[in-house]
This record gives sequence, structure tokens and C-alpha cells, in this order.
Amino acid sequence: MRSEDLREKGETMEENYDDDDKNKEKEVNSLYKKCLHRKRTVIVAAFIPFIVLAVMIFLLFSPTLQSFINSGVPLPEVAIEKIEFRQNPSQIIAFIRNAGPTEVNIAHADVNDRIHAAAIEPSKTLSRLSDAKVIIPFSWNPAEPYEVGITTDDGTRFSKTIEAAALAPNPDSQQIVFFAVIGIYVGIIPVMIGLLWYPFIRSMSRNKYNFFLSLTAGLLVFLGIDALIESNEIAIVNVSPIFNSQMLIVIVTTISFIALLYASEKLTQRAIKKSTSSAAETTSTYTSYSNSSATNPPYTRLQTNQRQMQEFVKPLAISLMVAIGIGLHNFGEGLAIGAAVLLGEIALSTFLIIGFTLHNTTEGLAIVAPLAKSRKLMLRRLVLMGIIAGAPTTAGAWIGGFLYSPVATIIFLSIGAGAIFQVVYSIGSWVLRPNNDHDKNRRIISVDIFTIVGFAIGMIIMYATGLLV
Repeated sequence: MRSEDLREKGETMEENYDDDDKNKEKEVNSLYKKCLHRKRTVIVAAFIPFIVLAVMIFLLFSPTLQSFINSGVPLPEVAIEKIEFRQNPSQIIAFIRNAGPTEVNIAHADVNDRIHAAAIEPSKTLSRLSDAKVIIPFSWNPAEPYEVGITTDDGTRFSKTIEAAALAPNPDSQQIVFFAVIGIYVGIIPVMIGLLWYPFIRSMSRNKYNFFLSLTAGLLVFLGIDALIESNEIAIVNVSPIFNSQMLIVIVTTISFIALLYASEKLTQRAIKKSTSSAAETTSTYTSYSNSSATNPPYTRLQTNQRQMQEFVKPLAISLMVAIGIGLHNFGEGLAIGAAVLLGEIALSTFLIIGFTLHNTTEGLAIVAPLAKSRKLMLRRLVLMGIIAGAPTTAGAWIGGFLYSPVATIIFLSIGAGAIFQVVYSIGSWVLRPNNDHDKNRRIISVDIFTIVGFAIGMIIMYATGLLV
């Protein structure tokens, strides 16, 4: 073929390649434009609900709709959140909040239906959600009931009754020691007493061990339900309805359960992974010997080490989460005890402290039950878990007695409830675990009579000891 023909053929091929490249480039550009247009459409569609909502809100403020909306008379709502009794000078202090939709003016205050002069700080006019302190000079007597009333300028009266007046505690050394003693007797000592069950449970058979694990689950379920009921009572009595604190209980409990479940799984997986890697390194030193002898291959020893490590780490993680869950619950319980002393709602006596002690001793049993079949358990680790579970009671009593906050009490009781329910889930999964490797392929959960009876007895024990409180 002549060189001119070759040149022409090459030029023709180059033109065809150029045309193909241009066509591909056009297709790519077309696809890019389509994707870009689609993204813009999705973004615009995402803003449509906000635009519609803005238009609806704008129309609600129109004069026509406002005339219909404001046709009724808004009712005032004043919540009396806390009442304190003081001496030197003798006075009653009511902490109030405007929980209604409009501004209110406080006209006067009364004690047992008798109007008394009162100072209102910072102002007698309360805007929505604002609070004030009503100081009533009044000579009160300890342990007597009092009803404090607040009346607005339109004649609406709101009241709160204290069953037994008690001097509000001051953060001095005497009160600090007093709440510390309560926390030790109610929290730390009972848990430590319960830890003494460890040698007894350790010597049990598998069925009896499952019985005590189920009993622990029953104890914890009762504690969790009790925390929710106590939170609900505080929400009804001491928190303004505008805060919708009962829904706050549900939200905090759910978040606590999910977060601690995630933390528990991560803690267990990390411990097992770390221990397994150490076991693998140890096993690798015997590889040369194992290659010459088939009686004990390294992978068999590794599997055995993994199984033994899981049998140790999983109960340890469960017990740690039990201690944390009970500690959070006891912190909320300490808040409630300190607040009850502050509000004069209970008169702490020797009998009441003994009742709390007996009631909370079962919490130590809940910690040691998962650990009973573990190996190489150090005493200091067991004592540390007892401190984690019991010491928060003292801290809660200090905070509840000196810095009472019903919302904070509700939040911590709800966190404790979520933590306890997470622990119950972990204990349930541990009790219902397969007995051997062959059973791991089975998906059917079987519950024996020991599990049912243990769970029922656990709840009955907590109910019976709770009657003493």
C-alpha cells in the first residue's frame, strides 16, 4: 500500500476516534447535568414542607384568625415547685413559676387560708415560664401540716400542702455529716453486705446458679419499675405540667437503655478481643511442636482459650453494668431522700434507715450473681463494684438536700431505670445462653422452672422489703 493511502487511512481513523471521544464527552456531560438537576429538585422538595409551615404560621397571625383564636379567656397557671421552712427569722418561702400561656400578677399569699404579708422577689409580675420567690414571715412549728396558697390578681388561687414542716437544711458541716451517714447506711453498707453472698453462690450447680441469676433479674426489674413510678410521682407533684416531664421520663429512660447497651457490648467485645489476641500470641509459641504432633493442634487450644475467656469476661462485664446501673439508681434515690428531708415530706427514723438497709442489701446480691462462676476474681474488683453501686447514694443525698431540683431527680432516676433494664437484658441473654457448642445452632429459647421461680421470688423479695421503707 502506498504511503499516501496509509496517511489518508490514519487521518480517517483519527477523525473517527475524535468523533467517538466527543460523543462520549457529550454523554458524560448530559448525565452530569441530569444528576445535578435531580439533586436540585430533591433539595427544593426538601424545603417545600418548611415553606408550607411558614405560610400556615403567617396565616395564624392574620387578624381574621386571631379574632377567632383569642375569642376565649386564657386561664392562668401558677405552679408552686418548692416550699422551704426557715428560722431566724421564722418564715416560709414558696418557689413559684408561671406555667400558663399569659403573664400573671401575684396579688397575695396565704398560709392555711389566712392571708399574710409577703415579699415577692424579683417581681410580682411573672411572664410565661418565669419564676419568683415568695417570702412569708410566719411562725411555724415543726412536724405540723401547712397549706401555702398563692392568689393572682384575677382571684385564681393555687396551693400546695406540706404534711409535716421541717427546717430546710443548710450546707454546714453538721448537715453534710448527716447526709453522709444516711448515704452510708442506705447505700454502701447494704451493697457490701450483699456482696458476702459470693462464696455461697459460687459453689452452686448450673440450675441453682440460673435460679439466682433470674432472681437478680427480678430484683432489678422491680428497681427499674420503682424508679419509673417514683419519677412519675415527682413529675406530678413537683414539676410544672408545661415541662411535660412524664414524656421526659420516657425519653431519658429509652436513651439510657440504648446508650448503655451499646457501651456494654463494646466493653465486652474489646475485652474479649484483647484477651483473645494475647491467647493467640501465647499459642503461636507452640506452633513448631504442634506441627510434629497432632494430639493438641494450636487452633483447638486457641478455641478453648477463647471460650474460657468469654466465660470470664462476659459475667464480669454484666456485673460491672449491674453496679453502674444500681449506682445510677441509688444516686437518684439519694436525690429523692435529700429532697424529702428538705421538703419535710419524711421524718427519718431508725426504723426507716433499717428498712432502706434491708431493701438495698439485695442489690449486692445482684452484683455477685453473674460473677459466681468466674475465675480469678480479685477481691478489690468486687469491692470496687460495691463502691460504684453504693457511694452515689451519699452524693445524691447531698445534692438533693442542698440543691433540690425535681427535674434533675427525674432525669437521674430515669437514667437509672434505663441502665437497670439494660442490665436485665444482659442477664437474660446470659441465662438463656446455650450450654455447649452444639446448642449454639439452636434458635429456640427455652425457659426452665428455675428461671421462672427465681424471677418471681426476686420481685417478691423487693416488694416485701419495700414495705419497710
